Amino acid sequence: MGVFPGFGSWINKNSQPQPPLKAKAKSSKNIDSEKDDFKYPDKAYHDLNEEQKQLDLWHEAEMKHPWHNASPKIKVTHENGFYHMNIELTVGLPPEVLYSFLIEPGSGMFHDLRKRRQLMENKSRKVLFEKGPRQMTRVGKSVACNVFGVYIPISINLVIDENRKDFMTQYKKEKVRFMKAFEGNLKVDPIFVDKERLCKKKIPMTREEYKKCSGGQGKVASKLTIDQYYKPYPPFNLPPLSWFIRGMTIKTSKALLALVQDTSIAMRTATHMPEETASNKHEKH
Repeated sequence: MGVFPGFGSWINKNSQPQPPLKAKAKSSKNIDSEKDDFKYPDKAYHDLNEEQKQLDLWHEAEMKHPWHNASPKIKVTHENGFYHMNIELTVGLPPEVLYSFLIEPGSGMFHDLRKRRQLMENKSRKVLFEKGPRQMTRVGKSVACNVFGVYIPISINLVIDENRKDFMTQYKKEKVRFMKAFEGNLKVDPIFVDKERLCKKKIPMTREEYKKCSGGQGKVASKLTIDQYYKPYPPFNLPPLSWFIRGMTIKTSKALLALVQDTSIAMRTATHMPEETASNKHEKH
C-alpha cells in the first residue's frame, strides 16, 4: 500500500495532528460536488521569493558539492492488531516545495519514466471543504503495489485533510482493499543544513533566525515524517498473510520514496536525472 495521501509536480509553485474540520465552520466553503476537481489552490501561504531563492541556492550548491540522498528510515511495530509504520526521510529541497510535490493533484512525481510505469495516480478528487490554508478532499487513487517483484494496481479511497501553511496532512480510508483500518498523517519540517558553517554565534531555532545568521545564504532541507496505521481484514491479519501485507507495504513505500528522491535530484540539477537513481538502486537490492 502507498503511504502518500497526495502528490505534486515541481512545475507548480504555489507538531501535532490537527483536529478534524467541522462541516459548517465559520468563513469556510463547503464544496461537495459531483465533479472531479484536480486543480491545486492558487493562493500560496509562504514567501514565493524566498522559495525561488532557496531553489537557486540548492542548484548552485549541487553543481559544486552534490547532495547525498539518504535512504529512508522505516520502522514497523505491531500492537493490538494494528500496524504502525513510521517513516523518516531527509530530502534536499525546502519544505514548501516538497509539500507541494506531495499534495498537488496534477502530479507526475510518481511516474517511473524508465519503466514507463505509474506507481501512484489520482483517479478522482472532490473538494469537500476549504478554509484558508486547509482543504479537505475525497480522493480515489491507484497504487502500484510490489507483489514479489510484480507491480499490481490497488485502488484506495481516502478522505484527506491538508494544511498548506503548516505543511501537515491527515488521511483516513473510506475504502482500501485488504484493510479494515487505514489512516495516518505526514508533516514536513525544515532542516538548517548550513547552520554549523554559517551560524557560528547562535544556533537558529526558526527560519527567520536562520536566514538572518546565514546572511540569506543557508540552504533549507526537509524532514518528511509519516506515521501510518493500518489493520488488515481477516484472514490477512494472521500469518503468513499478515507477513505478506507487511512486506508489500514496506516495498511499495520504499519505491515511492525513491521517486521522491529522484525528483529532488531533478530539481537541484535542473537537468535530466542521472542514469543510476534512487529508484534504480532500490530495484537492484
